Amino acid sequence: MKSSSIVRRIGLVAWIASTLAASAAVTVTVEPGKPWLGYMNVFQLPANGGGFVFGSGWGTADLRAEFSGATLTLSPNTIGDPNDFWYIGGGAPGSPGNKIMGANMYVEINGGELLGQTLNFTGFVSANSFTAAHITKAFIKDFAPDYSSFVGIEVPITNGVFSLSLPTINDPARHVQYGFETTGVNVWSTDVAPFGSISITAIPEPGPLGLASVAGLFWILRRRQR
Repeated sequence: MKSSSIVRRIGLVAWIASTLAASAAVTVTVEPGKPWLGYMNVFQLPANGGGFVFGSGWGTADLRAEFSGATLTLSPNTIGDPNDFWYIGGGAPGSPGNKIMGANMYVEINGGELLGQTLNFTGFVSANSFTAAHITKAFIKDFAPDYSSFVGIEVPITNGVFSLSLPTINDPARHVQYGFETTGVNVWSTDVAPFGSISITAIPEPGPLGLASVAGLFWILRRRQR
């Protein structure tokens, strides 16, 4: 048997193996129809020690996380309460925020839907005007049944495509979450614009020209292999 035939057969076996492995994975993206949830972690400013203050469930609108069609836009968190707990010197236009907010916008998968499969989370940052005062990370977290601990992965996202994967634990009682955490100082509602925002969608599908390019590349590769 020619060595080239052996290589081709090995390549075929590898392709079949990778295809079977991919079938054991679940891919999710940024979809407005999913049951998105909100959770806020609140911290002291670094100048005040940066310690954890509290965490609780919040409405997604209160996070300043909103869908417009297929696009999710995340903005700095605003608190309407003028108490100096939230704003230095009390809340008013121009008042600096007095807390660091960790706004989590996420989907939770329960009931053993994944059962040890690898979860892939992908998306596309279509616009990002955040200043250094705020950062958004994409994450996947696999929580214990009582939420006391988790294993996970997170990546900062800026512009363009992001993708992350996590092999989940084979336990139907666990809770798997995927989504985004935007962390930064709270901002009075009239002062949001200078701090920017970030907009995220699913990865756009290639148009006709892109598909033609892929097809052309495939044809060239086939010609070279003959």
